[in-house]
Amino acid sequence: MAFDADIESYYAQGGEQGRLDQGYFPLERARTQEIVLRHLPPPPAVVLDVGGAAGAYALWLASRGYEVHLVDPVPLHVEQALGASAASDRALASASLGDARALARADRCADAVLLLGPLYHLVDRADRLQALREVRRVLRPGGVAFAAAISRFASLVDNLSNVTGVGLPHVLASPAVLDMVRQDLAGGPHRNPTDQAQYFTTAFFHHPDELAAEVREAGLDLVDLLPLEGLGAFTGAFERAWADEARREALLSLIRQVEREPTLIGVSPHLLAVARRG
Repeated sequence: MAFDADIESYYAQGGEQGRLDQGYFPLERARTQEIVLRHLPPPPAVVLDVGGAAGAYALWLASRGYEVHLVDPVPLHVEQALGASAASDRALASASLGDARALARADRCADAVLLLGPLYHLVDRADRLQALREVRRVLRPGGVAFAAAISRFASLVDNLSNVTGVGLPHVLASPAVLDMVRQDLAGGPHRNPTDQAQYFTTAFFHHPDELAAEVREAGLDLVDLLPLEGLGAFTGAFERAWADEARREALLSLIRQVEREPTLIGVSPHLLAVARRG
């Protein structure tokens, strides 16, 4: 199946490998790990990491004793994952090129599937449903899926919170960015009107209800739908707070306390649906 050239070009720059160490993204990683561990069966369960990029989560799970198979459509990501795996004490079971919509895997071969990126870039609903149906196909009965999405409101909130050199939020200072945000709020697809990587690449941003509906339509049983970063993404002096263990734990505890508050879920930059195959 075809892979969007703009998306491939964006990821070929190599920025994904270190992304989770920058800005507020360590919070995304911590929350993803926390929620995944709530539902994963014990090792050595088989985990398929679809769209696993350079292996941030795949290698973490392998280090915990899981049998992890990474699949990604970007050659650079697979190369990076294999390199990191070779240098690790606990290697990945495999890392290969592949498309979330047509997995080269047998039916009912996995105890868990991570889908932590593909839904971002499948603009057509039919493609997203196909990817989710593939997740269901490869899961064993009772197996668990983790499907991440970017919130419909992420572009608005992120662009209001970032300022230009003249002190205005980007969305108010640039007509092109304003049009982009309005399009995102209208239901996308998200298109970057500039040559600046900070505005991401071609993507689809989900309303929380929309993500839940797609998971169910694909035949999976929705267990939970949670914000990852929540309001924590907009913590002042985030890096300083995150570096302090007590403040970091306080921040995580506050996010957990309101993680099921429906009026706050959409403000999170990333959402995570947890589902099972019946």
